[in-house]
Amino acid sequence: RKLSFTGSTPVGKTLMKQAADNVLRTSMELGGNAPFVVFDDADLGKAVDGAMAAKFRNIGQACTAANRFIVHSAVATEFATLLADKVRALTIGRGTEPGVGIGPLINDKAVQKADELVHDAITKGATLITGGHRIPSPGSFYEPTVVTGVTPDADILRDEIFGPVVSIVEFDTEDQAVHLANDTEYGLASYVFTEDLARGHRMIDRLDTGMMGLNIGVISNAAAPFGGIKQSGLGREGGLEGIHEYLSTKYTLIPTT
Repeated sequence: RKLSFTGSTPVGKTLMKQAADNVLRTSMELGGNAPFVVFDDADLGKAVDGAMAAKFRNIGQACTAANRFIVHSAVATEFATLLADKVRALTIGRGTEPGVGIGPLINDKAVQKADELVHDAITKGATLITGGHRIPSPGSFYEPTVVTGVTPDADILRDEIFGPVVSIVEFDTEDQAVHLANDTEYGLASYVFTEDLARGHRMIDRLDTGMMGLNIGVISNAAAPFGGIKQSGLGREGGLEGIHEYLSTKYTLIPTT
């Protein structure tokens, strides 16, 4: 009665075409390119902790991982400095070893992609703060990386990184932040850090994503609906919305006489 898929956007599109031949309902949880927006009134301690969780959980290999860090120009330098200090403190190695914070990427192709995106950004004007290199050892390892001053033409702002790379771009107004956050074909998750609750509620309405974390870096919760819009997919899993969506695939008619 229904096909549910979690994976890449290209594969999801193929499955949707095949499902059409059988008139199947679909739920698609596809790619992401989550913005992480930090306003000038944000608690930077909370924002940095949230960034570490949103970016480096599973070494950035998560559909909900923050990829584009959109930071107000008044706090961008301080935010980058605090974040880079925490990133440098991460221990790289096998995930089975105690104290390791950064393990390997899925394969060498993922390492190559991360490296190409970082160096493309640097070539186009970004500044490397820390990391930015492959690790010459057995396994698919890439240094946890922070780059600032990323320019709008950098590929790193358009492509899903799926690796331990923080790319920071600055803004001055709320409208600019919204434009930068929405400037992507994806719309799964987003993160906003601000102490202005009214602004937080505005961003919920203005950001084109299925989910938004307000002053928090981990948003997955079984009690809440999970899913995106645009090319991040359709449908919802989890929460009452997910249950209702499942139940709506089957109806029962009961005679009244």
